[in-house]
Amino acid sequence: MKLSELVTTTEEVTATSSRLAKTDALARLLERAEPDEIPTLIGLLLAAPRQGRLGVGWRGIAALDIAHSVEPTLAVDDVDRALDALAAASGSGSAAVRTSALTDLASRATAREWDFLARAMLGELRTGALGGVLLDAIARASDRPVASVRRAAMLSGDLGDTALLALTGSAEQLEAVGLQVGRPVLPMLAGTAATATAALELTGEASVEYKLDGARIQVHRHVDDVGVYTRSLADITHRVPEIVEIVRGLPARDLILDGETLALDEDGGPRPFQQTMSRFGADVARDVVLRPWFFDLLHVDGRDLIGEPLSVRLEELDRVAGEWRMPGIITSDADAAEQLSREALAAGHEGILVKAIGSTYAAGRRGKSWVKVKPVLTYDLVVLAAEWGSGRRRGKLSNLHLGAHDPDNEFGEPGGFVMVGKTFKGLTDELLQWQTDTFPEYERERSAYAVFLRPELVVEIAIDGVQNSPRYPGGIALRFARVKGYRPDKTAAEADSIQSLRALLRG
Repeated sequence: MKLSELVTTTEEVTATSSRLAKTDALARLLERAEPDEIPTLIGLLLAAPRQGRLGVGWRGIAALDIAHSVEPTLAVDDVDRALDALAAASGSGSAAVRTSALTDLASRATAREWDFLARAMLGELRTGALGGVLLDAIARASDRPVASVRRAAMLSGDLGDTALLALTGSAEQLEAVGLQVGRPVLPMLAGTAATATAALELTGEASVEYKLDGARIQVHRHVDDVGVYTRSLADITHRVPEIVEIVRGLPARDLILDGETLALDEDGGPRPFQQTMSRFGADVARDVVLRPWFFDLLHVDGRDLIGEPLSVRLEELDRVAGEWRMPGIITSDADAAEQLSREALAAGHEGILVKAIGSTYAAGRRGKSWVKVKPVLTYDLVVLAAEWGSGRRRGKLSNLHLGAHDPDNEFGEPGGFVMVGKTFKGLTDELLQWQTDTFPEYERERSAYAVFLRPELVVEIAIDGVQNSPRYPGGIALRFARVKGYRPDKTAAEADSIQSLRALLRG
């Protein structure tokens, strides 16, 4: 299959708001695909290539200055091999290898194809066709029930493999996919509410639990064989030996546990999120010890629990996890839930999770059965650039490059501002039009992808926090940034500083 066919389909999908039309277009694409192309197609459509981390950032892509192909000649297999090369590059000289591979791929792609590939590699492809629509498309293309496809995807944790099985295997093989100790499943996700009271109105009687500023983990155990996985299902077992030993000591033979892990300081309080995440990286910080808290149990000793109500799962979890159980209460009393929320915040945690006591475990899905409640942080930052949008946002200046004030010009960036993140979230149609009309007045230069601005416009951004990141010059990145609104009453000199954002790392 030619890459241009995939690009044309994504443009068709992006251009419509109809879920049915999106599903039809994607189903037609999958029907035409060869079996070995299916996982690659799914990965690119999700902007999550099947190779995982590619070691490619926006700076490396933006720095390329090459002539693109005039005619579309790239095949999907060509792209897959190029991504293999990027993912495999490591050690001394890996940066040069990646640059060479990127340059070759970019020169063989048309400008239209390269725009698609760059967004897919950076995880910024916005087609309105994420997992749910793709599940429907896979079901239609394979003539399998949507429920069967969804179940297989949840329990296998891999939509690409599920698509391949649905399209090339039998109905019986698809139905045979089940919960399996040692194979991680997609985690259940939570919605949001502003207060504990509002959350309880959605769930009714609930388990109200601490929401830690930690890392989600899923732990599998068969006898003494323990595997620990992240929320993205990456295997980190060898990096967290203390969690492995704790789970080996629990009173069961087979387990699948869902929870969070967090590093604690000397006084038993939570360390900043990034210190927890440092244990998940290649360089293990041995002075940082992780402590797990488990809040759900999906399987115990041959018994699958994902179809059982939360009340049953928690009863078994209390028996198995003991002291490693996440703190919480079962209540329908809003005052009690609000009190627990205050206690969680006072202890230095993010907030609370409110979970309907009768809910089953819906792997990989976000709904109203689980609701998180946590405070929002807001900062005034400066717009450094904006990228041209795609799909419904084509022709509009959309994704914002955000900068913090660097009063000491510590990083030597132009204008005394240092980039700390990007976001397109929270932008209404009116704001998009305003940005497109207004930003050229502040333009200092532009590329094929973005307009770069003089650092003068201040925008209020809501975030959940920050984390260490080599992606941006200041060494930190915003977490879950979204636009609250522009602040014409403020000058750039009044924007929040890089030092104030860094302070969030220290808690």
